[in-house]
Formats: sequence, C-alpha cells, structure tokens
Amino acid sequence: MTDNSNNIYDVIIVGGGHNGLVCAAYLAKAGKKVVVLESNNQVGGGAVTSELSYGKKVSSCAHYLNQLNGKVSKDLNLSRHGLKMAATDVSTIALDVGGDHLYLTKNNASGGGMTQSETDAYKSFMSLIREYAKTLGFLADIPPIDIFNLDWDNKVAALKLGWKLRFGLGAEKMSEFLRMIGMNINDVLNDEFENEKLKGALSFDAVLGTHTGPYSSGNFLTFLYRFASGNSGALDIPEGGMGAVTAAMAKAAIAFGAEIRVGARVGSINVENCAISGVTLEGGEELRSNIVASNANMKTTVFDMVGTKHFEADFVKRVVDIRMRGATAKLHIALRGLPDFKGVAQSELHNRLVIAPTQDDVERAFNHVKYGEVSPSPMMEISIPSLVDSTLAENGHVLSATIQYAPYNLKGGWTDQAKADFLEICIDRIAQYAPDIRDQIEHAELLTPKDIEERFGMIGGNWHHGELTLDQMMMLRPVPEASRYALPLGGLYICGAGAHPGGGVMGAAGRNAAQAILKGEAS
Repeated sequence: MTDNSNNIYDVIIVGGGHNGLVCAAYLAKAGKKVVVLESNNQVGGGAVTSELSYGKKVSSCAHYLNQLNGKVSKDLNLSRHGLKMAATDVSTIALDVGGDHLYLTKNNASGGGMTQSETDAYKSFMSLIREYAKTLGFLADIPPIDIFNLDWDNKVAALKLGWKLRFGLGAEKMSEFLRMIGMNINDVLNDEFENEKLKGALSFDAVLGTHTGPYSSGNFLTFLYRFASGNSGALDIPEGGMGAVTAAMAKAAIAFGAEIRVGARVGSINVENCAISGVTLEGGEELRSNIVASNANMKTTVFDMVGTKHFEADFVKRVVDIRMRGATAKLHIALRGLPDFKGVAQSELHNRLVIAPTQDDVERAFNHVKYGEVSPSPMMEISIPSLVDSTLAENGHVLSATIQYAPYNLKGGWTDQAKADFLEICIDRIAQYAPDIRDQIEHAELLTPKDIEERFGMIGGNWHHGELTLDQMMMLRPVPEASRYALPLGGLYICGAGAHPGGGVMGAAGRNAAQAILKGEAS
C-alpha cells in the first residue's frame, strides 16, 4: 500500500505572496502542518526583487515599505530573518518645474512657497490624520463585525469598536472623523490649505494605486489607509528591495515548520461532500487537507480554482461585482549615472520624488483613464533606491516610478507600439524635471496594468485585489459573506489583499486569516 501521508496537511496555502507567507508562519507557529504552494519560481507575489538588466535589480511592483504591520514584524521576528532597512522615514520632495520644490516630512513642510501659518496648519493636520489613522489601524488588526450574524461575540466587538471611537478620539473628534470619512480628498484639503503644491502632493497620496481622482468621493479614507499601520505611513527602503521583505517572511515560516513549494501552480481547489478536501496541482499531483486558505485573487479563487457550482447564486453575483479596475503602471530604468533634477542636490535624491503639481493636475490626469486613454501628463512617485542600497546596482543606478494613470482597458489595446508610446510620455515627463535623464538611460521597462495582471495575478491590474472604497472595505470586503476570512464553503478561507484590511505590504490580512482558521478549528 502507498503511503500518502506526506501529502496530507492541516492547512494548504494557495499563493506565496506576503500575506500567504504571514498566514503560513502564524499557523506553523501554532503547531499546524502547513504547505505554501507558489506558482512562480520565487515567493513574494508583487513584493519581489527582479533583475532589470545585467547587474541592476528593482522592486518589481511596490518599492516603498510603509505599511508593514508592527505585530507581524515583531511576532515573526523579521529582523532576525534578515530584514534590514537601507533607509528609514525618507522625506517626500514634491517637484516643481521651476525648482521651488516642496519638502515634506512627518511633521514639517518647507519650501514650495509655504508660509509659516501653512506650515503650522500642516503640522496640526498631520497630527490629526495620525490620530484618525490609529483608530483605523485598530480596525485593521481585528476581523470586521459579521453583519449577518450579530451573536454575542459580534455584539461585544461592536461595543469595543464604539468604545474605541468614543473614548479614543473623544466626542468632538469622533464627530469630525465620521463627517470626513466619506469625503473626497479635494474638499478636505481645500478646507485646510491654500498652497497648491501641498494640496497636489497630499491628494496624490490619496489616489496612488487607485482608480480615483482627487474629486472622487470617499478617497479621504484611502488617504488615511496609508497611515493605518504600526509604521504610521513612514516610508522605508528595505535593503535588497521588496523581495527582501518576503524572503524574511518565508524564512520565518520555514523556521516555524512550514513547507514552501515554488513552481507549484494549483489547478483546482477540490470539494467533496460540500467541503474542502485539498488541491490538485496542474501537473496532476493531489494534496489533501480539510482547510485551504487562498492568497490568490477572490475571483480567481471562486471562479477558476473552486468553481461557481459550489456556491449560492447571490454570493457568486456579489463576487462578480467586486470592482478591480487598475489604473497604475510601473516604470523601471537602469541608469548609467544620476540624472540632474533641477534644484535637488544629489544627496537628497534618495528621498521620495513626487510629480503632482496641483490637485487639478492630478484630476486632469485621471480624466483620461475614464475614456480608456493614457494620461499625456502623468503623475508619478519616483524612487532611486540604489543611492542608499548598493546591492541593487553594481554600477550606475536604478530608478523606479509608479505612474498615475494608465487604464487597464486601453482604447485600441496595449500593443507593443502603445506601450512604447506611453514609455516615451513617461520619460518626457521626468525630463521636465531632470532634462538629462535620457543621456543616463541604459534600459527602460514599463509594466502596464495588463502586465501587472499577467505577471502577478492581480485581476484588472489592481494592486489591492479589489478597489479600496467605502463600499469595498471592512465588513463589506471582499463581500459581506466572506468578510471574516471564511468563505461559505466548509474549510475555505481567503488570506490575501482582497480580504480585510486590504492591499499594501502590511501582512495584517494573513495574520487575521490565520487567527480565524485557528479559532474555527477550536470552535
């Protein structure tokens, strides 16, 4: 008789993105036999470091670490497993074509025509934002309230939430928080400031990675979301790129006893007698488990891996309706040497560089996406991490830029020519601030939302596996029936960015999902 015990697990994790690795680490730490199945030849999902050209590497998707959950970092002891920062709490420089740049730190703003009164207003505003974000961070650390089942546990959770809002913020601030939460960032910033450069830079933070512009309702919440972590939104550059973060997570999971398999693409999640029974790999190998946690996109999980026949029609319809519109591209450039950004000293170029002159400029850039067009004057977040991390470039430097906006469904399609044309638009845009950029380029690569979907499995090219909007967050994320990580199919869970609290290299979804699995087993 053949012994198949090696293929039997307590939990199977589908997908080795950062949340899948975190989920596996917590489960293994709790004594579970866990395997992570990653289709690519390296773990990390969108948080990976890849070779751009000979001797030069870049963070493929995300390039700043600004939301890593403090509990995850501590519980998994990521520093012990090799995670080091090349730079911490870098500043933001909002670029000005004329060289009068705006410099932003956590608690100060200078240059860019800022007056002392506006600098004081910025300090007060950011202090309030971090207070609000701390409340939002509390919500990110716990499963949402189950609106379909107001049992004793959920009533207690609701009371705790009310207590946190009422006594954590105080009555006046809570009232203001509830008033602002559904507002657009344009109205919020216009209420607070006059400086157009400041409003442009802050509005860009609210729309980065989203399918919204400054005038879109509810994106004040996405602005807060950037700060809702133990890191309070501080921008760090990990040594070795973002792949070093997920490499440390993988080492932590293995140290706790988890097994990780790369090049192991799941063909199906199997169901027997209305409950999960395991998975089958594309090569035909079957792994058995009564619990499967999917780090993959919700639509991929339900439609491609499990099959809609195993779910109620209303649930399937709600999954169909999850909006996943990507509007962000990624630009990588291998540089012979540093370009000369007008008015920025080379010693300052390790900071985050932002091109978002005014809120209206950001909104005009967004307008084109609505009609399937690229923005002729795109907004950008630029990083030159090789200035602080020599491991990324043996000689010269690398530049990465997050581009707002580029539509997933480009009119006429993302042909080779369309990609080449938009690449030129992006480089021309940088050249407005660094005129010699073309002289320094060795190689350039543009990832459109279509490319991001194909390379990282992000449907629609959406980084968050579902847009971060009021109607797709907390107890509504990804859909109400799955908001507490368990899907309406015995033994099936989600643990990725599509779950609460959402995307970003945070790890909270993986941690929360692991706790939900352990609680479900204990009940």
